[in-house]
Amino acid sequence: MKVKNKIKLTIIAVIAIFTISVISANEQTLSLVSGNITDKTIAWGIKRNSTHEQPDVATSNKQVLEENNGICMGNDMDKNVYLTFDSGYEAGYMSTILDTLKENNVRATFFITSHYLNTASEYVERMINEGHIVGNHTVNHKSMPSISDEEIEKEVMTLHQAVYEKFRYEMKYIRPPKGEFNERTLKKCEQLGYKTVMWSFAYCDWDEKKQPSQEEGKKKILENLHNGEIMLLHSNSKTNSEILGNIIKEIKEQGYEFKTLDEFK
Repeated sequence: MKVKNKIKLTIIAVIAIFTISVISANEQTLSLVSGNITDKTIAWGIKRNSTHEQPDVATSNKQVLEENNGICMGNDMDKNVYLTFDSGYEAGYMSTILDTLKENNVRATFFITSHYLNTASEYVERMINEGHIVGNHTVNHKSMPSISDEEIEKEVMTLHQAVYEKFRYEMKYIRPPKGEFNERTLKKCEQLGYKTVMWSFAYCDWDEKKQPSQEEGKKKILENLHNGEIMLLHSNSKTNSEILGNIIKEIKEQGYEFKTLDEFK
C-alpha cells in the first residue's frame, strides 16, 4: 500500500509540474504576443509651420502608423497634394464642392459615415461617377481604441458592405474617427483590407457655428502648403465650399499637383 501511495504521489507531482510548465509557457507566449501590440491611444496631431516644410507629426506616432500600412504624407521631393474631405453628414455644401472639383479637374477622397451614405447617397454616387475616391469613416464615428476588435469589424464592414451593395464600389481607405488609433486598431483595419489615412494639414473648419472667414481659411491653407501634403478639409464647412476654387487655382499656380491616394508616393 505504501508503495502504491508513493507511486500515486509521484504521478500527481509529475502531472502538477507538467501542468504548471504548460501554463507558464502559455502565459509567456501570450505575453510576447500582447507585448507586440500596444493599446496606448494615439491622438493624431501636427505641428504646423509657415515655411512650406513638412510638419512635425511626432516621429514615434508616424512610425507606428507606417509600420502598419498607414500613411500621413508623401515624400518631400515631389510637389504633390492629396486632397481629402471628412464627410460625417450633409450640411448643404457638397454640390458646390463637387462642382468646383469638376470645374478644376481635381479628384479628391471623401471619408463618409453610414449617416452620410443613408441621407445623401446621391452625392456618394456622384463622387464615384466623377472619379473621386470614397473612403470609410465607419458607421457611428466611434473612437476605435475604445471598442473591441469585433466592434471595429462591425463598424468598418457594415459600411463597407452597404456601399458595395448600393454602388458595387469597394472601399479600401479608412480614416479613424476623431483621429484616434493604436497599434491594435491599425492591425485590425489592415486585416480587413484597409489602408489607414491620416493627414499632414487640417484646421478648425468643422464647427458650423464658428466658421473662419474666407480670408482666414485661405491664409491658413496656403501658408501651410508642403510637398506630399495630405490635406484634410471638412465638407460641412461653408467657408471651404466658398474658397475651394480659389485655393485650388492658387495651389496649382505655386507649382503643386493634385494627386489621388491611388497615386500616393
